[in-house]
Amino acid sequence: MNIEQVNEMIKAATDTLLKEREEGKVWRGSLSSSAISTSVSVFALHEIDAVKYAPYIDKGVAWLQQTMKAEGSWGDSIESPSNLTATLLTYASLYAVGVKSEQTRSYLKERFGGDTDEDIIQGVLDYYGTDLTFSVPILVMCALAGVITDWERIPPFPFELAVLPQSLFRFLNLPVVSYAIPALIAVGILRFKKGKQGLMAPLRRRFIEPSLKVLIKLQPEDGGFLEAAPLTAFVSMCMAQAGYRTHVVTQKAADFLVNTVREDGSWPIDTDLSGWVTSLSIRALDEDLPEREFFTENMKARSTKEVHPFTGAQPGGWGWSDLSGSVPDGDDTSGALVAFHVLTHGVYAPEVDKGIEWLLGLQNNDGGMPTFCKGWGKLPFDRSSADISAHAFLAFSLWKETLPPALKERTEKGAKRLLAWMTSNMTADGYWTPLWFGDQDASDEKSPAYGTATAVDYLLTSGDTAAEELAQRGIAYLLSVQNEDGGWGGAAGVASKVTLTARVLGALASSAKTDEKAMERGLDFLYAAYQRGELFKREPIGLYFSRLWYSEALYSPAFVLTALKKVRNYNNRAL
Repeated sequence: MNIEQVNEMIKAATDTLLKEREEGKVWRGSLSSSAISTSVSVFALHEIDAVKYAPYIDKGVAWLQQTMKAEGSWGDSIESPSNLTATLLTYASLYAVGVKSEQTRSYLKERFGGDTDEDIIQGVLDYYGTDLTFSVPILVMCALAGVITDWERIPPFPFELAVLPQSLFRFLNLPVVSYAIPALIAVGILRFKKGKQGLMAPLRRRFIEPSLKVLIKLQPEDGGFLEAAPLTAFVSMCMAQAGYRTHVVTQKAADFLVNTVREDGSWPIDTDLSGWVTSLSIRALDEDLPEREFFTENMKARSTKEVHPFTGAQPGGWGWSDLSGSVPDGDDTSGALVAFHVLTHGVYAPEVDKGIEWLLGLQNNDGGMPTFCKGWGKLPFDRSSADISAHAFLAFSLWKETLPPALKERTEKGAKRLLAWMTSNMTADGYWTPLWFGDQDASDEKSPAYGTATAVDYLLTSGDTAAEELAQRGIAYLLSVQNEDGGWGGAAGVASKVTLTARVLGALASSAKTDEKAMERGLDFLYAAYQRGELFKREPIGLYFSRLWYSEALYSPAFVLTALKKVRNYNNRAL
């Protein structure tokens, strides 16, 4: 193992991370610009007030035209391959403002097998399956733009259910995931107004105003639902076309879109992941972290102090950002607890108790950990996930000895349930598939290498002996899918990537029983990338809601630095 090369890359990754942060502030990172975000934002502003927002519309249209691929299509991010959803939404947006592309129309016709309403509607519904969170808003936007005309074939949304207590949502079998209640309301009201008025219409109409009052309460201070342009744009375009252009929700949403547009006219998929990338950076830098006291106080301040109005989440969790549209979730809460342990060297604080309590309250009945809400379970972002479960297991393991006796006992039981769930949900080949990350080069877009490496890293870092055997099965899988070039892609035979190779190396180096030759080959892959100046190159491995790809500027340096420090520690132990 060439430790000089390892140290050389560690210095480069450390310098890169430190340069990406302003003194006295958290890391903000930089999400890739998104064709989906840009197209729906342009369309929403066009529907709200085409004259007032003309400068933003024109600049967004220009960006979309400049980023169109040769076949007339778009990907989720600039680095992504052509994507059906991104292309359809961009086509609809440009169509609405009078910029029609026959090339794009031909691309979509080939993908859908035709260009009739039936072809497009059924194609979108088939693509997203039972989760209507994204498919229905897409179809509604297509109808508003004039790309399709058949409103009756678009599934309705039961907007009136939003007036019920949030505690009941898990029992209602809603057609959208927990974060999408604003879309349920706005899209549902518009779809109701555009559809045939049946016998229940008078009763449903009485629920419109109460539902809009709920929507007002759900809207964050800055107007952006989830800090995300797509959800905010879908809500506002539907509000505008349902007769609520001057409504407070619509106007605040428009302000959010105007305030988050980039200089080049594009929008990112979300405002930022500052909470997540700050937690990743703290863990990566560890002893090289400056201003530890600042980060410690910041971490305490970001712990939620009240019941969250959006999802009804109890106090004590952390979200992916410190902005008002962020929502506490399982992965970011575990990440914050792990980062807090790094910052304080495991010294107890009241926020730890609350964070552990929050995770225990989120844990699903099956023993695994979901993202946002316990028990919804039927749609992706509320099901238990291996990488999120392993992250919570690490957080429990790091902090359990500092907890009050009763909470310690509950935490130990929770950890056992997490491990049992992970054991039963590991495949026969020894891997787990992650929820929020993937590989756009894989035929199924999945990344078992990332999911397994992340889970193995968390399990072994926990120091829990019961997790060791499970982690070793994961390591065996990771060794079996290493590519000839020494790197790893998302799965066997998929092109190697820096971020995924770093994740796997970190997992291998976390074990005392590992394959040093495999690690050396992985390090050679990273060093070759370093020599080419591509060690910190953006790679779209992130999956946003409804499988939308994004890249984040800080993923490569944070993942690489974490892995290389683990490799160095492994080497020091072996000497």
